[in-house]
Amino acid sequence: MGVWSRFMTKKLVSGTVIGVVGGASGYWFASKAFEWQTVENSFTTNYEPSPCAKWDWNWDHRDPKSLVKPLKKVDDPEAQNDYNKAVEMKKGRAIRHLILVRHGQYNLDGITDVQRTLTELGRKQAALSGERLKQLALPYDNIVRSTMTRAQETAEIIGKSLPQLKLINCPLLEEGSPIPPEPPVGHWRPEASQFFQDGARIESAFRKYFYRADPSQKSDSYTIIVCHANVIRYFVCRALQYPAEGWLRISLGHASLTWVSIYPDGRVSLRTLGDCGHMPKECLTR
Repeated sequence: MGVWSRFMTKKLVSGTVIGVVGGASGYWFASKAFEWQTVENSFTTNYEPSPCAKWDWNWDHRDPKSLVKPLKKVDDPEAQNDYNKAVEMKKGRAIRHLILVRHGQYNLDGITDVQRTLTELGRKQAALSGERLKQLALPYDNIVRSTMTRAQETAEIIGKSLPQLKLINCPLLEEGSPIPPEPPVGHWRPEASQFFQDGARIESAFRKYFYRADPSQKSDSYTIIVCHANVIRYFVCRALQYPAEGWLRISLGHASLTWVSIYPDGRVSLRTLGDCGHMPKECLTR
């Protein structure tokens, strides 16, 4: 009887241990499976954006609150009223629209920039984009163009459709290597010195043209900028506050239209990216 009792006791203990271990294992796998199936969506109330996804409202250093003296006496109603008035005076009311046009197809066999002129197709592409801009009938203020030959010629052809606009040259808009791309590509590896030099220039161009409207601007503005694919792609990433290293993931057609709008509160909207819908199939090249 004693032997039987000891046997049953050992069996009970073994069963208990197995049950506990099995139960714990099952709970662990079940909890892990639940974690794996959990998806956080931007429309859920418990979603928190990652730090890199948060919008920098003072990206152009023109946020009204950054342009006035900070409020010192928080509990003083009169000081608060004066502060609010000062902030209100710094707020813009107009939207700045930037229409970025890539140059048309050009002669890739040219050794110097002067020899890299538009091809016959490139001239046709530029003319089609000029007509498209004319059809939009927007109150453009001027055409700013890169000083490289292919951009100069493209802007001149576009200008024939919009003869009332002045052509303004800007060397900051010349083609270059803005920043090492991620992921890198094997067939295109500029020297680090080229990124260092071109990157500073292209960033300067971004800061020159991308900013919210000044309070003195009473109506919306529309500026046409004729430049290059690398420059436009970098501009788009910077304007939308996406990682600038991703610029090479974007592809733009020749003479394509990219429309960026900058609102008074600092928000930025990409209305079109590389639009070539106004061109027939035989005119589409990249």
